[in-house]
Amino acid sequence: MAYYAQLANNIVTEVIAVNDDVLDGAQFCTDLLGGEWVETYLNIAGKNFASINYTYDAVNNNFIAPQPYPSWTLDSNDVWQPPIPQPPAPPPTYWDEDTQSWQPYAQP
Repeated sequence: MAYYAQLANNIVTEVIAVNDDVLDGAQFCTDLLGGEWVETYLNIAGKNFASINYTYDAVNNNFIAPQPYPSWTLDSNDVWQPPIPQPPAPPPTYWDEDTQSWQPYAQP
């Protein structure tokens, strides 16, 4: 299978699978459904698989997830990075934007 993302103003609105025997999947999607389509890659190093509301980076032919927190910055691989690296587990942690730190989840 090959996968294609539909774009509206460089924002992903839909992702579909197309059989590998289709020669030009993006054109196939445009002919069938209209709009602009770009291939997205599953399990390819350095490529982010598209999801709805991701932004298409045409320069790097890659997809960027929505920014999770205002303090996070985009790295050269189009992946959001926290200002402080996440500590190794255990315990599981979450990012607290107010304190700009990783916090452990509350234990039951």
